[in-house]
Amino acid sequence: MARVKGGYTTRRRRKAVLKLAKGYYGSKHTLYKTAHEQVMRSLQYAFRDRKQRKRQFRKLWIQRINAAAQLNGLKYNQFINGLANADVTINRKMLADMAVNDPAGFAAICEVAKNGLANPKAKEVENVVVLTTAPKAEKKAALAAEAKAEPKKAAKKSAPKAEKAAAPKAEKKAAAPKAEATEDLSKKTVAELKEIAAAKGVKIPSGSKKADIIELLK
Repeated sequence: MARVKGGYTTRRRRKAVLKLAKGYYGSKHTLYKTAHEQVMRSLQYAFRDRKQRKRQFRKLWIQRINAAAQLNGLKYNQFINGLANADVTINRKMLADMAVNDPAGFAAICEVAKNGLANPKAKEVENVVVLTTAPKAEKKAALAAEAKAEPKKAAKKSAPKAEKAAAPKAEKKAAAPKAEATEDLSKKTVAELKEIAAAKGVKIPSGSKKADIIELLK
């Protein structure tokens, strides 16, 4: 198999790494291997420090605001609390810039913060549901009373239903013999008579005629 060299692609990749390593000390900006190692580490530091820079600037702003607030007779926490009560929404970056470049304007904001501390705004109170807990003895007594009352209620409710259910059955039994008495068996067919006999539990001998079946049913 023929030998394959990197050529243009490899050279272009290495030149890009050496370009990023320009200005590094010693062989870190001339040799590809050491330059690549240092570039990878430098990119990690850059990613980390982009986050840390925001924290460092916030610390610096707070220090400047605190120093200027103390010149006007306030602590940092009092100053921020007073601005919150007065509904002033200026961020710390702008406050720190005013503390350094505009002391008169910062002093006016300090007066606003003092007024906010003297007259805090009324905070909205949400509706709170208070659950009162009864003593355990009272709870047990209430549960026992409910348990006793439930069987009585169930018995009262079930009694009318039982009476109503029993009444139609009695009426049906009373009406059944009348229907049988008034029924004319001679008008029915042999098959219908056999069904009636089967329902009553009457055995009909094989080969019996219609008249015989009617006599057995009577």
